[in-house]
Amino acid sequence: MFRSNAGTVQTKFGTVIKLAPKGWPDITGFRHSDGKMILIEVKNETGKLREDQIKFQKFIEDKPVLYGVCRSVEDAIELIESN
Repeated sequence: MFRSNAGTVQTKFGTVIKLAPKGWPDITGFRHSDGKMILIEVKNETGKLREDQIKFQKFIEDKPVLYGVCRSVEDAIELIESN
């Protein structure tokens, strides 16, 4: 698992670096037992998905990927272990 950064950033030298596409989830990884990709959007108790995140959610929902919006470590563990 690793922290995924999306969008673009500009370095102190003015170089623009493109990261993951806007809307890409906060955490990316895979489950060792079966190689299934894991994508987790992290939100607090009241956090809401932005439009680009909703668009990504709709895109990924029919793919063979473990995707979820998690509001706690327990949510993330459940996502990974129950699917």
